[in-house]
Amino acid sequence: MTATLLKEASPPPATMADRRRRARRRGRVIALAFVFPALLLLGALVVYPVLFSVGRSFFDASGTRFVGGDNYTEMFRDPATLKAVRNTAIWVVVAPALLTGLGLILAVLVEKVRWATAFKLLLFMPMAVSFLAAGIIFRLAYDEDPDKGVLNAAVVSVHDAFKGTSSYPTARARDGQGLTKGADGSYRTTAATTPGHTVDLGLVGVLPKDLPQGARPAYPAAGQKAAADEIRGVAYLDFTRGGGGQQGKVDRQESGLPEMKVEAVRDGKTVASTPTADDGSFRFQGLGSGSYTVRLPASNFAPPYQGVSWLGPALVTPAIIGAYLWIWTGFAMVLIGAGLAALPRDALEAARIDGANEWQIFRRITVPLLGPVLTVVFVTLVINVMKVFDLVYIIAPGPVQEDATVLATQMWLVSFGGGNNQGLGSALGVLLLLLVIPAMVINVRRFRGSQR
Repeated sequence: MTATLLKEASPPPATMADRRRRARRRGRVIALAFVFPALLLLGALVVYPVLFSVGRSFFDASGTRFVGGDNYTEMFRDPATLKAVRNTAIWVVVAPALLTGLGLILAVLVEKVRWATAFKLLLFMPMAVSFLAAGIIFRLAYDEDPDKGVLNAAVVSVHDAFKGTSSYPTARARDGQGLTKGADGSYRTTAATTPGHTVDLGLVGVLPKDLPQGARPAYPAAGQKAAADEIRGVAYLDFTRGGGGQQGKVDRQESGLPEMKVEAVRDGKTVASTPTADDGSFRFQGLGSGSYTVRLPASNFAPPYQGVSWLGPALVTPAIIGAYLWIWTGFAMVLIGAGLAALPRDALEAARIDGANEWQIFRRITVPLLGPVLTVVFVTLVINVMKVFDLVYIIAPGPVQEDATVLATQMWLVSFGGGNNQGLGSALGVLLLLLVIPAMVINVRRFRGSQR
């Protein structure tokens, strides 16, 4: 009786299966309804442009004539494109490796810093700066003028601290006033001078800012009695403010030129050297008999050191990579730091107990355990540097734009930046896509492996 009632109350097996199928179908429809907007956007913004670019790469610049693989052949014949491929290879090899290494070192060191959170925030802050703003910042920082570029200002300061700088870079001698210019940029007296005599060395063209603050009025050398074994003289600014005075003569309103190096030359050899005093006076003592030429070495008139040409053809790519490191170092440090925080501390402590030092722990335990995280960071950065555009386009000046170009900038220049050949530009885009896909596949596989 009970079994009969249960059979009558239970639905037929076919009806239960239909309900399950309808539930699964309803779930698929709901899932598709939620996914459809994302798929629509993905198709419109990713799939369609990719397919269109692939198709466009087989047509000429006008887009009306089918040329087959001519654009791909031309792409590897163009010297600018080959240079872009070379620069992209440099970016892929150098930037991700440096960033991963810096991120690893900083992540390990930050753990030992008291204000670790503030330090991480400080290093991560450049990530909030757009590439456009960062490019403008570093374009100014790399400026060759030491008065504008902070890097060259530092380089010039260090250089001048150790090697000094010329005293009067704009000074020159008046024509016909007893000084002639040598091939090396030095000035020497036209007539020979013997011990017991004096000589006046008048110069012009000295900028007010180049005149030392301790400079005093000059005195005519002729008014000073020279000993039998010495030559006296004065180096002075042969210019009187407000006019007046006489060319080639020392006037009391004219300033001496201190800290200028003066040499006594005989038979082509320098036999004595001395700097001028605050009033420009100098003297050579202990000279033997004979004729001497008084010379002002070229070092007195050498142009000031202007620093390094950071944005020149040789250094423009490393300089832009430096700007990229400034932006992305915080990203690498935070990701690697997160992996470092998940490491089993008992393994590290056991190694310390066994007598391993910090370097051995870092090299044999920390780095191997962080291998998956380091791989993800490295591959992610490889994908990112292949697409770098903003920094290269903004930082590199026009004359060296071709020396710094990468595939992304070359694609833009060929398509829209004056080349107006979107067929060749599309071929470059396809090449860039083919280079990025392997790195993306590796990253996806690593992500799935970490989930398993």
